[in-house]
Amino acid sequence: MTSATNGAPTGRSPNARRITILGSTGSIGVSTFELLEYAAARGEADFEIVALTASKNVEMLAEQARKFQPEFVAIADESLKDALQSALADTNIETGAGAAALEEAAAREADWVMAAIVGAAGLKPTLKAAQRGAAIALANKECLVCAGDVVTKAIAEAGGTLLPVDSEHNAIFQVFDFERPHRVSRLILTASGGPFRTWTRDEMASATPAQAVAHPNWSMGAKISVDSATLMNKGLELIEASHIFPVAHEQIEILVHPQSVIHSMVEYVDGSVLAQLGTPDMRTPIATTLAWPDRTPSPSAMLDFAKVSKLTFEPPDFNRFPALRLARDAIAAGGVMSATLNAANEVAVAAFLDDAVKFLDIAAITEQVLEMVSRQGGPAALTTLEEVVAADGEARRLAGECVAARAAA
Repeated sequence: MTSATNGAPTGRSPNARRITILGSTGSIGVSTFELLEYAAARGEADFEIVALTASKNVEMLAEQARKFQPEFVAIADESLKDALQSALADTNIETGAGAAALEEAAAREADWVMAAIVGAAGLKPTLKAAQRGAAIALANKECLVCAGDVVTKAIAEAGGTLLPVDSEHNAIFQVFDFERPHRVSRLILTASGGPFRTWTRDEMASATPAQAVAHPNWSMGAKISVDSATLMNKGLELIEASHIFPVAHEQIEILVHPQSVIHSMVEYVDGSVLAQLGTPDMRTPIATTLAWPDRTPSPSAMLDFAKVSKLTFEPPDFNRFPALRLARDAIAAGGVMSATLNAANEVAVAAFLDDAVKFLDIAAITEQVLEMVSRQGGPAALTTLEEVVAADGEARRLAGECVAARAAA
């Protein structure tokens, strides 16, 4: 669709870029629309929306569909099928509901797919898009954590492109020398430290969900905000980085940088360290993937170095934030352990947000599940989607039992 000065669609164009947004009502999906409209209003974007998906927000999904006129929209919650159909009954837009509908949306012919469905639920739709050979703007770190080898293989075989959206991986992507990866000595993932960066373990023991989601720098969804509070997000990013970039996981380090101005760094063998800097606004990394290998305007605020004034750094505290250690152990162990880590953490975070367990229980439950699965053993590597699904399901079952035991105590 081409766009008028207000960014609204005005008609179809044969040269329009075909775009699908998986997870269109979440913060990443909404930011993606803001970028598309911003660029279109300046005559720098010609796009057509192919498909949109959401988890439960029927009202916003229908509003987006009416504005951007996609071919197909899908809602993950099957109980909302009739509500979605009713909301779009007077349009020609196809609708669907449930997991199969999400996969159908991902399988539609699109040039660029924003993969922003939160958690392991985004794995199958993202894999469908990857198998089509689309450019995948990956905002779902769990896909690579759970099934990194499966997803990257599918992208390579289909001739697609993986474009990381996470600000840290996007930063590295912009300065990494893919032609000479052997000249890279370290990747340095920066972390804000989250809302509890200066809290003691005793203080964190009584932390509430409201406190955990109150991130000091970024505006994000509840789950990823809690992951930031535990620093599990940085552990998951470490695993994700090992699949995106051709370096050993031992070469990836984490550094706490409270200002969130330097989004990550690449150190080379000659001592040079290249960093990508910018304001903490997810529209910047989304914009780099949307226009790649070109650049597109973004409404993000430009970095004012004089105003920033000072940048500080500190090593992560593995004692106060054991999730980092768990991630390191999982990637070193290989096999089912990364998928287990992710699944157990998702279950524990959900229980915390429901007030069923305490904040410190999140890492404790995850570690407990990792220990149980380690004793069970498993495949040396997850090479098929079926193996990934089985590992994920077993970890969720065990984590559910751990949550129930703690809630009953």
